[in-house]
Amino acid sequence: MTEITDRPSWVQDAVFYQIFPDRFARSGRVASPGRLEAWDAPPTYHGYKGGDLYGVVERLDWLTDLGVNAIYFNPVFQSASNHRYHTHDYFRIDPLLGGDEAFRSLIDACHQRDIRVIIDGVFNHASRGFFQFNDLLENGPDSPYVDWFVVEEWPLNAYAAHEPPNYSAWWGLHALPKLNTDNPVVREYLMEVAEHWTKTGIDGWRLDVPAEISTPGFWEEFRSRIRTINPDVYIVGEIWDDARHWISSGELFDGTMNYIFTGLTISFAAGRHVDPKVVEGLTYQVYPPIDAASYAEHLSGLLRMYPGDANLANLNLLNSHDTPRLLTVARGDVASVQLSALLMLTFPGAPCIYYGDEIGLPGRHDPDSRRAFPWDHRDSWDTELLQTYRSLIALRKAHPALRSDRYDFLWPPGAEPGGFLYLVRRAAHGENLIVAVNAGDAAEATSLSVVDLGGTVAELLWGSGEMAFGEHAARISMPPRSGAVWRLD
Repeated sequence: MTEITDRPSWVQDAVFYQIFPDRFARSGRVASPGRLEAWDAPPTYHGYKGGDLYGVVERLDWLTDLGVNAIYFNPVFQSASNHRYHTHDYFRIDPLLGGDEAFRSLIDACHQRDIRVIIDGVFNHASRGFFQFNDLLENGPDSPYVDWFVVEEWPLNAYAAHEPPNYSAWWGLHALPKLNTDNPVVREYLMEVAEHWTKTGIDGWRLDVPAEISTPGFWEEFRSRIRTINPDVYIVGEIWDDARHWISSGELFDGTMNYIFTGLTISFAAGRHVDPKVVEGLTYQVYPPIDAASYAEHLSGLLRMYPGDANLANLNLLNSHDTPRLLTVARGDVASVQLSALLMLTFPGAPCIYYGDEIGLPGRHDPDSRRAFPWDHRDSWDTELLQTYRSLIALRKAHPALRSDRYDFLWPPGAEPGGFLYLVRRAAHGENLIVAVNAGDAAEATSLSVVDLGGTVAELLWGSGEMAFGEHAARISMPPRSGAVWRLD
């Protein structure tokens, strides 16, 4: 396959942190227009908590202490929804987030700390409040913007939920009229949006449901025009399954949100702890449990699916605003989160931590997975889990081999079923590291030749386990539900 030659080199060294702006932090600097939900109250579908971008600026010490050097923001453009996927104005930062001034302050503050910023691009659909669609509601077929959308009949049914919309809408939702990207005027409008914010200084785009846009050449032009402004801008698509069409050629996106990795890792590391009721409706499989052989087989296939440079540009995650949180998926089993985090932070690509995961914030499906960060309730934080994330991020940043595309499967051999001991070698840049995970409920051990391991002296860098060398082989013993990383010489 053709390798991506202009993939931004900074991505493989990035540790992302996903922020849902309304729920991360309030600054007190943005005037409230009226009633907001109590910060600590359970979130609702439509209510606002009042988090803003100045609040993020004030919490950047938290992110740098955690080890984060890149932030992915859910949408920040003006919108009449707390998640802001219903765009009203693509050229304006939502006033409830602090407006354009707050965004400029955020970009400057992040870049002063060498933190990259990528934002959500929602270009498939707008909203009922989008000016051009609102003009259709007011003027019907006489609107000058009539060709910005695909209308089936008049008058528009934009609100009667008991009847389907009579215009193209994402998933048939009245509130999300689909933009007619086949219209050259619409296409140019969206390209100018992308150029505008790229010039403002963002470092990348996360593209919402990009497969919904089938206009020939649209994403190729998008890539060309923003790369002309910034050759290092990162483009990652929300593709939940096989993304070869989107990332292998290097003509569309740099990487994908790697939900295939998500499902496999939870199935292995959480296993029998997964609550089937919580994961109902997910499009990636996390249940039933899989053993180490199946995990290795499927991960090997995933890595072969894409070119090496594309693997390094993928955004690897354990959950997001669109899924239940892993801690809740695993019925509160912290070891499931710790082992999954170890696997994510030692895997090729850019790891992405959903805000609050580092302190054990729970959450079922939307809106529960979008709770406010409990800054004033530190007694609820899981400090052991926080230390796990901090130490693993530090480990990844300290060892270039963990950020390379080389990932050698050591154990189990072939497809031998039944065990839960998983071993890989990460060797690059003069380093030789062994990553071990025992996802089972009993201790497991195996012996590997020193040739396969690539060394005879081991230093435990992280976790718990034992590696004892004989004349020609080393015996690796792992306690139940444990992980370890060794450096070999």
